[in-house]
Amino acid sequence: MRDADCVEFLQWALPQLNMRWPGFRKVRRQVCKRVARRMKKLDLETIEQYRSRLVADRDEWLVLDAACRITISRFYRDKYVFDLLGRDMLPALAERANNENRSVRIWCAGCASGEEVYTLAILWDIVVRPVYPDVELKIVGTDADPVMIARAEQACYSHSTLKDMPERYRALAFAKSNGEFCVKLAYRSSTRFQLQDIREEQPEGFFDLVLCRNLAFTYFALSSQQSVLGEIKARLRPCGYLLVGAHEQVPMGDNGLHPIVDCREILQFRNSINDRGLRP
Repeated sequence: MRDADCVEFLQWALPQLNMRWPGFRKVRRQVCKRVARRMKKLDLETIEQYRSRLVADRDEWLVLDAACRITISRFYRDKYVFDLLGRDMLPALAERANNENRSVRIWCAGCASGEEVYTLAILWDIVVRPVYPDVELKIVGTDADPVMIARAEQACYSHSTLKDMPERYRALAFAKSNGEFCVKLAYRSSTRFQLQDIREEQPEGFFDLVLCRNLAFTYFALSSQQSVLGEIKARLRPCGYLLVGAHEQVPMGDNGLHPIVDCREILQFRNSINDRGLRP
């Protein structure tokens, strides 16, 4: 399948999935390869034939939707963000939780194979826990792809995914096994993973920090972005934080989210109550 043919197909198909073409422009080859494999499995020779299949078979749209999940991830992605989290944000959340006699809860939406979740857990255990030993951390990672969730629970990774991780953290938190680097059990106790599509389901409870990076605000159409943002806000504690991707922007409007001074990717929720009228 030619690149031009795939581009034309995605520009036709993505809006019908409530997704946006600009978000896929740079990663389209990942999706195009999956579509090509699907066509081969269905014994279809041209993209036009696959388009006809979609028109005739509503269930095939579910297959295409799954093919559009982008799974690029690595530890300590966007180093300056995690430096700030470790230096300022996580200790501040720990201090607040300590004063309120509760745990710190973090939700990583679209967690892929778990690199972001474990980065936070490692930062907490090495940097924060020695100062706030009585504050418990609970991190939940959610993703719509069962293969990614299984990899996250296995917690073993190639060296290339660790290239941005500071050497100190790599040395302390990973053990080499069969050519891979596995997160030590001691750094997994605060983590759990759930199979969830953020467009349809979200974890229960309230969170001090939600990470939704390189997912909804890159790939989803505006209406889906607004819906996801509403669900996130409904789960943020007052003065909690939302972390988005380096090239993302949340939908405009009076949403109660304001960038912090040091990092535009971190937004603080300053409303006293959430959108559902519930008080954490």
